[in-house]
Amino acid sequence: MSTNLKDIQAPIQAELKEFERKFRESMKSEVPLLDKITHYIVQKKGKQLRPLLVLLSAATCGKITESSYTAASFVEMIHTATLVHDDVVDESYLRRGFFSINALWKNKIAVLVGDYLFSRSLLLATDHKEYELLQILNYAVKCMSEGELLQMDKTRKLNITEPVYYDIIGAKTASFLAAACEAGAASAKATEEQKQLMHQVGYNMGMAFQIKDDLFDYGEAQIGKPKGIDIQERKLTLPLIRALDVSDRKTQKRIRRLINNHKNKKHKIREIIDFVHTTDGMSYTHQKMMDYQKIAADLLQQFPDSPYKKSFGQLLEFVSSRSK
Repeated sequence: MSTNLKDIQAPIQAELKEFERKFRESMKSEVPLLDKITHYIVQKKGKQLRPLLVLLSAATCGKITESSYTAASFVEMIHTATLVHDDVVDESYLRRGFFSINALWKNKIAVLVGDYLFSRSLLLATDHKEYELLQILNYAVKCMSEGELLQMDKTRKLNITEPVYYDIIGAKTASFLAAACEAGAASAKATEEQKQLMHQVGYNMGMAFQIKDDLFDYGEAQIGKPKGIDIQERKLTLPLIRALDVSDRKTQKRIRRLINNHKNKKHKIREIIDFVHTTDGMSYTHQKMMDYQKIAADLLQQFPDSPYKKSFGQLLEFVSSRSK
């Protein structure tokens, strides 16, 4: 099965181009500075996984409609807003290898740009009277905020257990991919059963997606952020949680001390990464990722066969096999 993103996009290539046109149009502002910044954001767009999810979900459930384009733009605006705000919170000056908004225009402007994108997404939905989409996606934003705050709270105490880790990534990552899939289904006038099924496909895909991201921090792949960044931010993710769980108490204390007191020293970060690799932290985490991917793939099989469903299945594989 191909995991090339262009092959995955092929059945809806024309629809993706139409989405991009509509999205660029919806991002415009009469305020010159804001228009300049939103133009920069559009030019530096990433893989646009979430709009792709919306459109593939719609096509798998029925057909892509005007409502689907609204949902895709809504999703991408919210995602972009959260990234802009995240870069401020994390004091990050690079995004996908390019300067972040806060790096170029400082924090105050970046926060306001994020606020603008949130409000613009809400107006997009209300202007088109897409109240179901509004409910689906606003609930996801609530979950994302709760997930981030839960992670911050647990990070301070370094007491994240494996179940709590799943709660965190389920709220902060998987909930939004679930909402993107459900919004796509809703835009195609799918049945309630189909919408909930697509929600579960997206949720399990989102779990696999985040676990893959967390594996990158301990692997060798270059993904545009320094290796060990989660350690520097005192974030306990599954590879490290598992490594600590299978270690003796003396080792646990030593590693936690390193995280607390030496998290910014490169050789100490390397020591923590090496510790994870000496246990089954990586293989265990990889297996958990594949478990979630399989659940999503099995759920997807309940939809009728089509080129769109096939591409969706390829996208699930792409999520766990990507190198960045």
